[in-house]
Amino acid sequence: MALPEITTRAEWLRARTELLAREKEATRARDALNADRRRLPMVEVTEPYRFTGPDGEVGLADLFAGRDQLVVQHVMFGPDWDAPCPSCSGALAELSDGLLAHLAHRGTTYVAVSRAPYERIAAVAAERGYRFPWVSSAGSTFNHDFHVTLDASVAPVLWNYRDADELRAAGQGWVVEQAAEGPAEQPGYSCFLAAQGRVFHTYSTFARGTEQLGGAYAFLDMTALGRQEEWEQPAGRVEHARGAVPDFGPEG
Repeated sequence: MALPEITTRAEWLRARTELLAREKEATRARDALNADRRRLPMVEVTEPYRFTGPDGEVGLADLFAGRDQLVVQHVMFGPDWDAPCPSCSGALAELSDGLLAHLAHRGTTYVAVSRAPYERIAAVAAERGYRFPWVSSAGSTFNHDFHVTLDASVAPVLWNYRDADELRAAGQGWVVEQAAEGPAEQPGYSCFLAAQGRVFHTYSTFARGTEQLGGAYAFLDMTALGRQEEWEQPAGRVEHARGAVPDFGPEG
């Protein structure tokens, strides 16, 4: 294992102070980025999407639960799957009652949405002890319209704001191939705002953009061994590095 260099407390403090300056730059850059995110224009959602949950069929506006904002986690759980994907499951496992309460206190509701039938969603939630809202979008075009269910037979492929040609050029042709075999599920988050009696889409993020929510990765990024995944630098920090898959189950 290639562990950090051993040094004196004085040398560590010097190096740490230099890194602190860069961390402050990153914090200021993140603040500016967040401000620009809030300045994004918004688009009214007029499609009458329907979802199935514990109280039966509801609309998108109902998912707000009377609050001003809605954060949707697009959970990869297809209609014929037995369980949601391990990566999405890792994020779901980190949701807490406290987090949901804090969001609610700031007028924001969290809801997970999947294409699996609600009966299967409810069974998985009960088995795993999940207590957050989780509804089914089965029968609607919600997942397709927000580009987390990719199916070339339904609509041109667009994922993480790249079309098929751009995805191939970026080395992500596998997304296009999956969509050609379709439908292919992808993870993401979408944000909505209720205002003036209307619902607006304000933001969506995919791929590594979902990491900005923190969770276990935010803690691991502070440590000497990091995420312990094979792409990280410096290399060799752990004997058996994991693949770049954001799940937290046993290797393999």
